[in-house]
Amino acid sequence: MNRSGRGTTWRRIATGALGIVLLCAAWELYKLLGPADGVVVGGLTILPRTSDLAMPHLWTMAERVLEPVTGASNAVPMWEAVLQASLFTLGISAVGWLVGVSVGLALALLMQRFRLAEQAVLPWVILSQTVPLIAIAPLVRRWGAQIHFGEFTWENWMSVAMIASYLAFFPVSVGALRGLSSPDAAHVDLMRCYSVGWWKTLWRLRLPASVGYLLPALRLAAASAVIGAVVAEVSIGLRGGIGRLIVEYAGAAGGDPGKPWAPIFGSVLVGLVAAGFVGLIGLFLRRFRRGEVPA
Repeated sequence: MNRSGRGTTWRRIATGALGIVLLCAAWELYKLLGPADGVVVGGLTILPRTSDLAMPHLWTMAERVLEPVTGASNAVPMWEAVLQASLFTLGISAVGWLVGVSVGLALALLMQRFRLAEQAVLPWVILSQTVPLIAIAPLVRRWGAQIHFGEFTWENWMSVAMIASYLAFFPVSVGALRGLSSPDAAHVDLMRCYSVGWWKTLWRLRLPASVGYLLPALRLAAASAVIGAVVAEVSIGLRGGIGRLIVEYAGAAGGDPGKPWAPIFGSVLVGLVAAGFVGLIGLFLRRFRRGEVPA
């Protein structure tokens, strides 16, 4: 990486760190100056209350993460419980992301290859994202429980992974379709003049041209997979993941205000790790990244 590239990387890191600092400062400033009952406009609360129960100090959250989960003598530290749950959710999200990316790329290739397929499939791809996850997660679990192939048994985590892939495939299919269709008409005509087939044109021209569109779509798919996994864990009651931990710890908010925030930070960490993994993929494809286009 040249000096300019290193400078850009450090600027991005500094900008991200500055954003976190400003967010923390805004939290504490609002807690200091905001009204105890929150900001209410027309009977609607638009900003939260500033009491210690509703909005604890940042150092209260940090201290709680280092303490045991419960008062039992054998209770593990909060950070350890959150880390284990985060790794569990991250693994399921990774499976969902891989499935979603595979399905999204396959649909994008199909729609790019056949115009009729694009006209028939793309509206349904867009319409699929209007279905609420809370409604379909139990259905996926019920349908999966009826699948039996020899000794194979459908597990609950597979239903969660399926929901994660359901959210992940959409940005990949749309982003990859835009990328595969992005080469200039002159370049495509040149390949045709040399009698280059569709597959070689795909490999030599369309796939390299799609990287700038595909990488943002992959990052969005990673974040969507994490969201889908967390929501599905809550919806079907899967234990062991960060989503279930959020629900369990929320019940302690009345007497332990710092506890519910630990799994929330864990879910943020899972999302950052997922997006960071896609960033590593981008490093291997940086020679094709002449410019990224938002998905």
